Order: sequence, then structure tokens, then C-alpha cells
Amino acid sequence: MSEAHDGRSTLQAVALTAAAMLAFAANSLLCRLALQHGGIDPASFGSIRLVSGAITLALVVRFRVQPPPSTGRTDWLPAVMLFAYVAFFSFAYLSLSAGTGALILFGAVQLTMLGAGLGSGERFGPVAWLGFVLAAGGLVYLVSPGIAAPPLVGAVLMAIAGVAWGVYSLRGRGVADPLAATGRNFMRAVPLAIALSLAFLARADVGATGAALAVASGALTSGLGYVVWYAALARLSAMQAATVQLSVPLLAAFGGVLLLSEAITPRLAAASVAILGGIALVLSQKSRNAHR
Repeated sequence: MSEAHDGRSTLQAVALTAAAMLAFAANSLLCRLALQHGGIDPASFGSIRLVSGAITLALVVRFRVQPPPSTGRTDWLPAVMLFAYVAFFSFAYLSLSAGTGALILFGAVQLTMLGAGLGSGERFGPVAWLGFVLAAGGLVYLVSPGIAAPPLVGAVLMAIAGVAWGVYSLRGRGVADPLAATGRNFMRAVPLAIALSLAFLARADVGATGAALAVASGALTSGLGYVVWYAALARLSAMQAATVQLSVPLLAAFGGVLLLSEAITPRLAAASVAILGGIALVLSQKSRNAHR
């Protein structure tokens, strides 16, 4: 009976994790598809994504069995960082391919979090330093000037989105109820997104297809994606959770090839190996230190 239960638990963990990673990769694909073919501007896409995500998460938190704990003081920094991530993410995908954008985003997120660890006194061994330098070098190589380089403005915007998401993730460490906290942050970010849409009202262009893709990104791959991810996290170690996210840029890249006819350039492939391999080296070293 115990073996059967363990088998079911493992299968659930694999299924939930796979679904969450697909959802996170799909965010890049949905945004790129909406801006490229859906007839919507980035400010409107970001606003609709945040509003639909906030509504979805509010409903999930409201009707779940477990009552939410007391919230304590209001913290607006995570909401501002969430808004910054969504806004810069949306504008970056005006010019970036799905795979390139996801790789820059993921690299910036992880380097921000690793840099914060170094700043707080965390010690890196030689292997971890090698991985950190390799990942940072891969990111610099990806965006360095050249024929195959991604557009500079888009790359910078996505890097800023990654830093914002890294700060958001660091701020959310140790919260009592991450799902409810995410829902509150989405709700607080909505007025900021609406203000951005009003600022770009003269350029607003919201077609039915673009709006539907933005709702899908907010309600499904963001809102419900986080619900699935938090369910998966309960079955994963910290090392497993960090490592499995290495798949997101690759899933986005292959999704871009299949759905958007995007190309995987030699530069993107080499940068992917450097960035993802470097981060994997850091994570493996941190895992070994944690078990000593």
C-alpha cells in the first residue's frame, strides 16, 4: 500500500511540475503571439493579463478549503515588482522571439537571486563561481552586438523584467501563504497597469484575438499556473524546484519554433548552454553544501 501511495505521489509531482513549466513557457508564447498576430498593444496586454490573473487567483483563494492566514502589514514592493515584470515583459516581446526573451528573462532572474545571495554573505565555491561567471558570460554574449544579436531595446527591457521578477521572488520567500500573497500582489498591481494603459491610450489597439490571448495568459498560464506550481512545490525539494525551471527557456524556444516559425540560431543555442549550464553548476554546488 505504501509503495502504491509513493508511486501515486511521485506521479502527481511529475504531472504538476510538468504542467507548471508548460504554463510558464506558454506565457512567452502567448505574449509573442498576441503582439505579433493578435492585434493588441503591450500596455493593454499587460493590463488584461494582470486583471484576469487577479480575478482568477481571488476566486481560487476565496473558494479553497484552507482559510487564508492573517496578512499583517501591507507590502507594496512585491506588487510594484510584479507590475514592472509584466509591463517590461510585454514591451520586450514587441521585438524578441519567444525563446530569446525567455532565456534573457530566466538568466536575469537567476543572476539577480544569486547576486542577492552573494550580497547577503552566501559563500560560493570555485565550481559555483565558475557557473556564475559562465551564466553571466552567456547572457552578455547573447545580447552583444552582431548580426544574430537580439534587438538591444527588447533585450534590455526583458533583462529589467527579469530583475524585477527576481526581486519579487526574493521578497516572497518565507511568506505564510504564497498563493494568497500572489493574489494580493496581482490585485495591488492592477491600478498600476491601468495607469500604464491610460498613459499609452493613444496607442491602444485591442482586438478580440489579442484580448483573448491576454486573458489566457493572465487567467490560465499565470493565475492557474501559479496554483499548479505551488501544489508542485509541496512535493519538491528546493533544489528540484530550482533545477526544473531550467526547462522553461528551452520549452519556450521549441514552442516558438513549432507555433511561431521562429528559428533557433547558433548564438541562442550557445548562450542557452552557457546560461543554463552555468546556473545548473551553481545549483548543484549549493545542493552539496546544504547536505554537508
